[in-house]
Amino acid sequence: MKHHVLLTAVLAVVAIALSPLALAATDIPCRTAKLIVPWKPGGGTDVIFRIFANSINATGTKPQIQVVNISGQGGNKGAKEARKAKPNGCTLFAIHQSAITSYLNGRVDFTWDEFETVALLTSSPDIVGAAGNAPWKNLQEMLDAGRKNPGTILTGATFGSTSQFMWLILEDRTGAKFKYVPFEGTRERMTALLSNTIQLGTINVVAGKKYIKGGDLKAYGIAAEKRSDQIPDLPTLREQGVDILYALKRGIVVPKGTPRDVIGHWANVFKKATEDPSVQKQMAAKGTGVAFVGPKGYRKWFKKTYADHEKVAIKIGMFKR
Repeated sequence: MKHHVLLTAVLAVVAIALSPLALAATDIPCRTAKLIVPWKPGGGTDVIFRIFANSINATGTKPQIQVVNISGQGGNKGAKEARKAKPNGCTLFAIHQSAITSYLNGRVDFTWDEFETVALLTSSPDIVGAAGNAPWKNLQEMLDAGRKNPGTILTGATFGSTSQFMWLILEDRTGAKFKYVPFEGTRERMTALLSNTIQLGTINVVAGKKYIKGGDLKAYGIAAEKRSDQIPDLPTLREQGVDILYALKRGIVVPKGTPRDVIGHWANVFKKATEDPSVQKQMAAKGTGVAFVGPKGYRKWFKKTYADHEKVAIKIGMFKR
């Protein structure tokens, strides 16, 4: 009986030692892992991932995480660096749907499936926004104008990016057509909206709420499953009969070929960070939802999201098989 108990205990210890998550920490050959954020410091994506990195590092997790900004080419410069990194767990990549749109518009020859999925972390829904002097009282009036006078409503977007794809999907679902005006990023587009240089543009909750409440900007609907707690009077698109959910979904991927146990280690690390009350509070203040999805679920989400975007890109002639 004693031998049986001893053997059981030894086997339990060995099983724990050989579990993927236990091995992962010792199998990552660096003291500090690099988290590549492919946009400039201080932007929305950069701030969000620094919050996660700070939470993770505070727990003493090994390796620690260092955020490294590699901006340029609409996020593609950083993606190229992450793609060619060694698949050993020492390089993480902050990603969202730009990995899809950049491929569909021909800016790069690879997309999300050149990486291994680790964790989907956050969701920042888009608001259908407008300049303060826009003549339409609500979403339906705006869409009617886009159908009656197609290609005349000036709509700000970064061409081929997520900020344009929301409008392309809206066109596909409603029959409205917009005239796109190019802007490099969110800040430039917001400035144009506030100065009434353009009529329409996507807005995020945090950047837009004070202007919406002050009347400097208009909001016709939020592309989310439910209303925002920060702008509770703004109805969802679904409430208004337009079945669109569109949010910037941020997550973590690693280079192709990264071992499963290492992926499991990082998935577990980021899952714990999403459960940190401090992280949740900071994300809520930014109008960003936190919802962890692990490696398999994240891969499934990417497949569906790619298919939805590809359909629109083919329809408008942007992407040719």
